[in-house]
Amino acid sequence: QVQLVESGGGLVQAGESLRLSCTASGSIFPINLMGWYRQAPGKQRDLVATISSGGYTNYADSTKGRFTLSGDNAKNTVYLQMNSLKPEDTAVYYCLYSTLGRSYWGQGTQVTVSS
Repeated sequence: QVQLVESGGGLVQAGESLRLSCTASGSIFPINLMGWYRQAPGKQRDLVATISSGGYTNYADSTKGRFTLSGDNAKNTVYLQMNSLKPEDTAVYYCLYSTLGRSYWGQGTQVTVSS
């Protein structure tokens, strides 16, 4: 089993920044994928960004150039720096850990961007 602990959500105004963190613990396998998805009310859960243990990143078009995902393999932690936030970024953000064909999700952290 893998446990994910998320932190860093909150309420900000448009144009401001937030940083989310997610730390994985438990049965960690060194080859993995971590990242973030988000879900707004009434919508499906969508990709924000992911990073492989080899350092390759993948971003949603809506977050490219504003969000930066980085990882610390030694700490099994990923960091999502979100800049120039927009009201449409408002959602519950879920951390993902995926390896060996299995995926684990965090409990979610709320990000609210006011206009």
